[in-house]
Amino acid sequence: MFKLTTSTMIGLPIQQVFDYMSTPENDFQWQYGTLATAKITSRHKEMSVYFRSIGHLMGRRNLGIYEVIESSSNMRYRFKSISGPLYMQTTYTFETAGDGTKVEVSIRIGVVNFPRMSERILGIKMKKQLRENLVMLRDILEAKRISSSSEALLLIN
Repeated sequence: MFKLTTSTMIGLPIQQVFDYMSTPENDFQWQYGTLATAKITSRHKEMSVYFRSIGHLMGRRNLGIYEVIESSSNMRYRFKSISGPLYMQTTYTFETAGDGTKVEVSIRIGVVNFPRMSERILGIKMKKQLRENLVMLRDILEAKRISSSSEALLLIN
């Protein structure tokens, strides 16, 4: 098992960043290798939230089911895998920083059912991917801010 942690600054209010990142259906837009993600309903009467993610990792197609284990508005969003080739527990932490938001992503990963996979190689590849994902996330969200500002200016004129 290994852990990856990285962070980025996004020039948007914390609520907008939290809302975007805590919506699993947005994952394919900013997470390399994610093809589709959707919430699924629980068979139990409990209030748990689950989502399914289909993607590819190191040349293999993967299907995983995840359970949201914490969603503290504007502060933390945590989920863990309950099926799939990797055990993953992911935490997004949000903090207001100046006019923007500091986002920290921390992931604990263990290989469960990924034959002939070295955790060391997986860790190197996933660390690079996580950094690239956060750059893409920042670019997407800040571009939305710019286009929203442009639309507002058009409405004023």
